[in-house]
Amino acid sequence: MTTSTVKIWTPGDWNAYFGFGTNILVNMLVLTGLLRFVLKMPDDLVFGRILPATGLMLFLSTVYYAYLAYKLAKETGRDDVCALPSGVSVPHMFVVVFVIMLPISLSSGDPVKGWEAGLAWVFIQSFVLMLGGFIAPFIRKVTPRAALLGTLAGVSIAFISLRPALEMFMTPVVGVVCFAIILASWFGGVKYFKGIPAGLVAIAVGTLIAWGSTAMGLNYGGMGMANVSASFANFGFSLPMPAIGHVFSGFEFLGVILVTAIPFGIYDLVEAMDNVESAAVGGDSFPTTRVLSADGVVSLIGCMMGNPFINAVYIGHPGWKSMGGRIGYSAATGITVLILSWLGILALMASLIPVVAISPILLYIGMLIGAQAFQETPKNHAPAIILALMPHLAAWGKLQIDNALGAAGTSAATVGMEALGKVGVLYHGLEVLGGGAILGGLMLGAIASFVIERKLMKAAIFAFAAAACTFVGLIHGEAIGFGQSLPVAFSYLMVALILFLSGKFAEITPASAETH
Repeated sequence: MTTSTVKIWTPGDWNAYFGFGTNILVNMLVLTGLLRFVLKMPDDLVFGRILPATGLMLFLSTVYYAYLAYKLAKETGRDDVCALPSGVSVPHMFVVVFVIMLPISLSSGDPVKGWEAGLAWVFIQSFVLMLGGFIAPFIRKVTPRAALLGTLAGVSIAFISLRPALEMFMTPVVGVVCFAIILASWFGGVKYFKGIPAGLVAIAVGTLIAWGSTAMGLNYGGMGMANVSASFANFGFSLPMPAIGHVFSGFEFLGVILVTAIPFGIYDLVEAMDNVESAAVGGDSFPTTRVLSADGVVSLIGCMMGNPFINAVYIGHPGWKSMGGRIGYSAATGITVLILSWLGILALMASLIPVVAISPILLYIGMLIGAQAFQETPKNHAPAIILALMPHLAAWGKLQIDNALGAAGTSAATVGMEALGKVGVLYHGLEVLGGGAILGGLMLGAIASFVIERKLMKAAIFAFAAAACTFVGLIHGEAIGFGQSLPVAFSYLMVALILFLSGKFAEITPASAETH
């Protein structure tokens, strides 16, 4: 379909705006809680410095990706181009808080020191992204789609879908009802009164149920007037202020920072590459280098203004596009976040809207992304997709165990691998398989895809690359450094050798012609 003029806003943008906007809102509310209640940062730092800087970063990111979509629509003459979604990287949000900021805050007794370390962490990651943008197109070209979409599906299932699903069934009167509203509209084609977006209907119904139950003494959703009253204390206009001195003060902790900043920068590189591929499958091809460079630049600007969280292109483009999102939803979300963060309204929002009413939207996005991996790749590549999922499930399982043991005041090391093994918990296996899950899933998916296609030489190359990545700790390890996870690295070398010799000397049955 072609058009002579590009429409910035279409009716479908309302659906995507409320869906994507609530996704961003949830993440903003979560990081606000981490800053205030985990890191114990003072409200004047959280609402006066950090959130305004985060809002500025998100505004720059969402407006830029709206511009890229506008440019693509103008160049192609299409009216169905959808902007890439972007926002604070959720996995990194927890990593920078619990691995960098919290330990430094506790050891120094000063949460400001933790904030400064987080700023330095983002500073380094920003440059990894900007430099990596120039090699990402090549990686995307040589990697099978099943590997790219399979590892993305793993993230979707483990870290986007599971938690919302659990939250929904913990409070089913709100969560499951809201999910039914979304399911009926976005999968079933149901249109609500006067075209009101399903996301807004779900949030409104969930909020009414939660507050109604509170009035009846049942308290579904944890609502209360005390929280609403307390939220007004954080109102006020706050512009982001340069924090360059704080960024470079964080380099005091460079040794701790580098251990995670470089591998997670590569994680961002692969994740963004996967998400660009996902958008291309949905019909919108964006330049990989420009996308990654933009993530690095806006993250750098954000950290220089006081934001300790990395920006990332989100998975979910096909979901927002399927519900009618085009260009305007992205820019409108950025403007909204800017207003909320600069005026201190986020605390009030958190006190009024139950998170469980928003969870179904995240589950919907996870369902779409997980399904796309199977729908947009050859049928005979399905085993490769399943293999690419495995590291993410292992990483999720390890995280649950670590959190449970941490809540009990202990750790896996204290309990002991042997004791855990006796009750069927293969903790070390989860640790090794789940280390560097994004890149690990991509490697395993690529090896399997090429084997299925009988391209054993290419599979051998990826096995050798997996050995190198394992040797330096990028996958199957907990730290960067030479000689990491040597048994796994050696195993990949043996896989590469077997595949190379098989491809050169063995008689090979032709691959199946089965595709979709």
